[in-house]
Amino acid sequence: MSRVVIVTGAANGIGKGIAMAFAQNGDTVVLTDVDVEAGTKLLNELKHQGNEAIFKKTDVRNEQDIILLMNQTYQTYGKIDILINNAGKGLFKSPFDVTVEEWDEVIHTNLRSVFLCSREAGRYMKENGGSIVNIASTRAMMSEPHSEGYSATKGGIVAITHALAASFAEYQITVNAISPGWIETGKYEELRKIDHEQHFSKRVGKPADIANACLYLTDAKNNFVTGINLVVDGGMTRKMIYEE
Repeated sequence: MSRVVIVTGAANGIGKGIAMAFAQNGDTVVLTDVDVEAGTKLLNELKHQGNEAIFKKTDVRNEQDIILLMNQTYQTYGKIDILINNAGKGLFKSPFDVTVEEWDEVIHTNLRSVFLCSREAGRYMKENGGSIVNIASTRAMMSEPHSEGYSATKGGIVAITHALAASFAEYQITVNAISPGWIETGKYEELRKIDHEQHFSKRVGKPADIANACLYLTDAKNNFVTGINLVVDGGMTRKMIYEE
């Protein structure tokens, strides 16, 4: 039987690219998102291509939604092999203007969800092992102004990744993070030359770059890799910024 892969925040952007890559790899994909319209559209697209997939509306801020998602997936397929914790939202606002409600919202969406989803998926992975990949960000390591909430969640994701890797090790569950740099999810052809040239790679990233990293980290042949944060950014965070 093919691997069963749950992708949170799968309806758009990086999550969509990840879900499509696993489907094209022959895996069974469980798409989850709050965006029912986009999620259903992707589901129909994957099914039209002959892939096995289902869509489950899931609000990752809600513990019961997560518990139900994992249980329904297990009841449908009898196992959970891979979890990609991709769901997230931004918060870019002056720290003087951020409300407690906005702070809690980004923490619950981006960070608490990683713990809850990993905990619940882990219950089903304990029997046969599995792989968890958490989508962090290069903003866990570097910042622009007014990014405190978002950066805090992404830094937390990097930290909880190695903690979960330690806790889940006895069950043969690998846990890794990916920190994307600039991944263009809009109109790639409208990017400027300067956008591409500021990367060592000489190009801005695409969702497929993150999807390929997910395929690597979840391949059983690579189970010696666990607890890491894989930076996929075209070299941007290793580039000196001083103008000559």
